[in-house]
Amino acid sequence: MNLKVSIQRNSVFLSLWLASCLALTIALCSMDKGSLHLLLCNHHSAWADSIMPLLSDTCHWLPYLISVVLLLWRWQAGVFMSGSLILSTIITQTLKHIIRAPRPLTWFAENMPDISLPLTEGVRMNYHLSFPSGHTTTFFCLYFALCALYTYYIYTPAKANGFWYKLFGKQQSAVSDQQSAINDGRKASISWSIAVQLLLFMLAAISSYSRLYLSQHFALDVLAGMIIGVMSVAIVAHFFRGKSDKKSSVQNNR
Repeated sequence: MNLKVSIQRNSVFLSLWLASCLALTIALCSMDKGSLHLLLCNHHSAWADSIMPLLSDTCHWLPYLISVVLLLWRWQAGVFMSGSLILSTIITQTLKHIIRAPRPLTWFAENMPDISLPLTEGVRMNYHLSFPSGHTTTFFCLYFALCALYTYYIYTPAKANGFWYKLFGKQQSAVSDQQSAINDGRKASISWSIAVQLLLFMLAAISSYSRLYLSQHFALDVLAGMIIGVMSVAIVAHFFRGKSDKKSSVQNNR
């Protein structure tokens, strides 16, 4: 599967991701660091104070759980997911320890000491290594990798991947016209693909926003995490595609 086909199949997620990156970039160019953070984090409520920490904390266990499940279900998918997460973590942690940017709590204490950030009770605050946001990197890496895996397997022929076909495909036995059944199946796959991509992007976006809401990161940190997460998946996918093309070439030359 070439790059163009991959982008087309994941176009919903990638379009929303690109639009969000552009919106954050415009906001960062239009407002100063402190004012933008206050605008984004100053919307606390009782229900959000209970939900946002939970969303943020999924970063500590959900990627590992999904990676193990994928390894047990289909090891190639598990290796793809694990490789993407490892690469994104290496990039993020390297940048964190090189740049060593202060977190919002430290930055505001030094630059705007008269401002009290709205904090959530019970959340352990961090003070250093702000850029980029490791949680955001992991969230976008995780959910975009899931998106890429879903759109890959949903379009795989039914005989090659019966699980996804039975779960999301159209049952052809109930349709007399075989070609009509195939068309209906494709339409169903496209509809499911759009819905799943929307869901996965919303999970990535809301979970990442929790880092702003909790004043653990600035908008620039989140923007960098969004880019690193998606690009890490793209790099690992390119590696997998290269290995697949090489394997196919060897088999064809035999």
